[in-house]
Amino acid sequence: MLLTITTTHTPATDLGFLLHKHPDKVQAVDLAIGKAHIFYPEASEEKTTAALLLDVDPIELVRGARNLAGKGFSLGQYVNDRPYVASSFLSVALSKAFSTAMNGRCSAKPELVDQPMPFHVRLSVLPAPRGGALLIKKMFEPLGYRVELKQHILDDQFTEWGKSRYFTLDLFHTITLHELLSHLYVLIPALDNDKHYFVNQDEIDKLLAKGQGWLAAHPEKEQITRRYLINLGSLSRQALKRLTEEEEEQEQEITTEEKERQDTLNQKRIRTVLEELKKTEAKTVLDLGCGEGKLIRALLKEKQFVKITGTDISYTTLCKAKERLHWDQMAPKQQERLEIFQGSLLYRDKRFASYDAAVVMEVIEHLDANRLQDFERVVFACATPQTVLLTTPNREYNVLFEGMEPGTLRHPDHRFEWTRQEFETWAQKTAKRYNYTVEFRQIGEIDEKIGGPTQMGIFTHGN
Repeated sequence: MLLTITTTHTPATDLGFLLHKHPDKVQAVDLAIGKAHIFYPEASEEKTTAALLLDVDPIELVRGARNLAGKGFSLGQYVNDRPYVASSFLSVALSKAFSTAMNGRCSAKPELVDQPMPFHVRLSVLPAPRGGALLIKKMFEPLGYRVELKQHILDDQFTEWGKSRYFTLDLFHTITLHELLSHLYVLIPALDNDKHYFVNQDEIDKLLAKGQGWLAAHPEKEQITRRYLINLGSLSRQALKRLTEEEEEQEQEITTEEKERQDTLNQKRIRTVLEELKKTEAKTVLDLGCGEGKLIRALLKEKQFVKITGTDISYTTLCKAKERLHWDQMAPKQQERLEIFQGSLLYRDKRFASYDAAVVMEVIEHLDANRLQDFERVVFACATPQTVLLTTPNREYNVLFEGMEPGTLRHPDHRFEWTRQEFETWAQKTAKRYNYTVEFRQIGEIDEKIGGPTQMGIFTHGN
């Protein structure tokens, strides 16, 4: 089975950096049922094509076969289309061969990750159920793809037998590579009636992870979800419920410009913190004051973090966090990575120790100023993580929020808000006292004179 991805982006050879596969090398990835070969039929600055050839081992296919070629066909394990078509096997091959690109990472040229590029994708043989042409278009066109299809006849020698259920699919779109790969990862198995794997709770997490940001708003989300989960009613209902919750969050009414800015700022804040954590060697992360778990949700998607812990003083908030993270439906391996418990930042807690990194995001401004020394001792003297990422509002930026009265704070529960100079003075003094160094960053829309709405200190322990 052959998949090709072509771009005319300038220079087109940037595709090699994004895929983390060198155009001059033929590479292979081992799969449970064979190998995936990655090579470049063409690679120039004007046009570059990456090809993924799936080589299915028929012996391994028989050993692990599940319902191949349909029910009631006794030779289904031996006579089937699996080695030749874009099936659920290809979805697995994509995730293994291009995992870094699919997760939106590029160490050599990180600026390319969010760069839309013109792509032409060809799936040489794609199986589809009855009404396949319409179904394929209904899945891809709402995502902005131009779809071209060629349906194959059953047999060249016996044309009277009519059309087969197989298509050559050409997709054209200007889009980021990680979005493109995520679409293929979900939609290829959604079109495949004969999936090779057993579907369980883990598949819900995979579907929602790869469908984040687009599946909840897709007009065919119900059909895609049901087909991806092979029409298992209970799992489909769980997945659709979670998608509906995500859509409701996205469509939540925004009544003021300030609220809109704050929502956008929160997303930027989480993204920036996540980027900084990924730059470290941290494998264990403690989210101090985790709230309803928005940062935790982002951390769980990154394989780098093997242990993630959230703590908050509010038991009610922690219950909401577990509910929003779908703790009860979470796959066992995900649950093993995650711990949530009630705790205070003002009292020494042995459970805070032994983490590589700690995050204190929009928390200290809720503490009384005369308790800051207690907070410092708990985090920097007792817990002593290698890295501490701390964010807090920049008071100077408040003048840009429409409707805010001079001298007021952004939230009624804030005890104080620092200017950039006040924050840097406190952070440098704290870092020196506990053998840390500190760097500063501004987050959000940055004004030349007054900085950004959020300021961040990146503390690194001197050991």
